[in-house]
Amino acid sequence: MKSKLLMTISAASLAAAFAMTNQSAAQVSSASEGQESKHLRYTVTDLGTLKGGTFSEPFHMNRNGVVSGVAILPNNSQHAVLWVRKAVADLGTLGGMNSTAFGDNARDQATGEAETPDPDPNDEDFCGFGSHAICKPFVWERGVMTALPTLGGNNGGGNQITDAGAVLGFAENTTPDLGCPAPQLYEFKPVVWEHGEIKELPTVGGDHEGVATSGNDQGQIVGASGNCAAFNGNSLFNLQAVHPLLWQNGTVTDLGTLGDSSGMGGGNLAWDINNRGEVVGLSDLVFNGRETFHGFIWNKATRMRDLGTLDGDFGSVANAINDRGDVVGLSVDSSFNPRAFLWRKGVMTDLNTLIPVDSKLSLMLACSINGRREITGLAMTSTGELHAYRATPIDLDK
Repeated sequence: MKSKLLMTISAASLAAAFAMTNQSAAQVSSASEGQESKHLRYTVTDLGTLKGGTFSEPFHMNRNGVVSGVAILPNNSQHAVLWVRKAVADLGTLGGMNSTAFGDNARDQATGEAETPDPDPNDEDFCGFGSHAICKPFVWERGVMTALPTLGGNNGGGNQITDAGAVLGFAENTTPDLGCPAPQLYEFKPVVWEHGEIKELPTVGGDHEGVATSGNDQGQIVGASGNCAAFNGNSLFNLQAVHPLLWQNGTVTDLGTLGDSSGMGGGNLAWDINNRGEVVGLSDLVFNGRETFHGFIWNKATRMRDLGTLDGDFGSVANAINDRGDVVGLSVDSSFNPRAFLWRKGVMTDLNTLIPVDSKLSLMLACSINGRREITGLAMTSTGELHAYRATPIDLDK
């Protein structure tokens, strides 16, 4: 097992690595188009951390295999990173201590949230870093991180960036929400940034808060709206997600739920959408007499379908879907111990059963899957550290 092979690289080295990765991706895509693997298996690579750090987590992988995420530095600050081939690039911050990259696209742009050096004047901790600094949405390109505008408030965050360069996320306005638990004070809305300009997206049901999480090449956007809540360490939002949403051509559609519309469990939230208009996320429901949450897949024809869980588990979350309809996420037991899954052709499989039996990584969750069926997610190493991984498919039929 290869481990900690990564090194911090300069902007020039990053550009060269991008060029090699994009060329390789085009060759692989051309060679494998239209071929289906009947017996899919994976090799796994530990993507490592920034030098001296002990933790890293990915959030998205673009079609070229470039992974965006976060890693901890020796001083315990968190920085947005990109993994390109066998290198990790520190994207820096907007002058503050912390940042995270939640998305990247095929144009080698990244987005996320980053702190400035200024304390929040209202002592909010909008991005959950614990430092109570102003936290801005950003676009990173060619070594430069640029802050994006908000709706007049101090804070915001970018969740995903499409190949056309549109950023999907959320931003504060200047309207207080008396229902927000401290330290959050102001409303935040789902938004899209195009060419640096911000546009607010509508919510439903009188919801004051919302987030946009992902979008596709057809201009469809997904996310959720709901109620202001304490910061959620799983979703990384101050949101109790009640309504999973789809925005298209100026209209918003409530995708419904699997049975529980309260949002009091795991929540009702759409995480990702592919270019076929298929949406995945999680929804609350009552299953076997218990309140729980399950991953779902939704399309216009069949509406919402429950993906279930791995055998014996309690709940699940569908995090991402590629254009082939493959879904990845996590399944948890009643003690909330997670396992990464791949859902393919109607069957949910523990991703740990598709990797070499002597792997030193335990795959806890899968965050993203691209058209080449490469998967990235979070794994526990044999020494107990949490690292980002890349799972690369092997076609055993060849």
